[in-house]
Amino acid sequence: MPPGGERAAAIARIREYVEALVVAGALAAFIITFVAQSFLVQGSSMEPTLTDGQRLLVDKITYRLREPRRGEIIVFHYPADPRRKFIKRVIGLPGDEVLIAGQRLILNGRPVEEPYVLGPMRGRFGPVTVPAGHVFVLGDNRNNSDDSRYPDVGPVPMHLIVGLARLAYWPPGRAGVVRPPTALAAFD
Repeated sequence: MPPGGERAAAIARIREYVEALVVAGALAAFIITFVAQSFLVQGSSMEPTLTDGQRLLVDKITYRLREPRRGEIIVFHYPADPRRKFIKRVIGLPGDEVLIAGQRLILNGRPVEEPYVLGPMRGRFGPVTVPAGHVFVLGDNRNNSDDSRYPDVGPVPMHLIVGLARLAYWPPGRAGVVRPPTALAAFD
């Protein structure tokens, strides 16, 4: 190798690594911003469907193409502190009337079968009509969930939605696709 050739080769390798790192970083930033993002479930508000410490992949593209649907599990910025993110199930869409009475969810005057809910609900709520540009969300653990029934959350503005929970990937024993229940699809 000619004098200085080793140094030039080392500089070329370092430059190649730096370029690859920059490209990888830009690609990761693009994916996290526009495509998908990891989300850590914190707390018990979505039990039994999702548990504390579970990791999910959140799809950020779907809601750029269509509106949320009843039954889907969404991640959104907490309205009282947008730096925090919450995860809940979409129950009501704009114009829907939501009522909780007699330990049952009543949507547009019809009781909803909810096999995914952890135990009967306490208390009464509503009726309320979901405003335009918002969704009404509830946790599956209704007696331990800060959700649209409370003023700090309320109906969630669509612009605060981060994305749709698509895939649980950790822990491996609870890995799988996150699917909306069919019970709420009957209200479409």
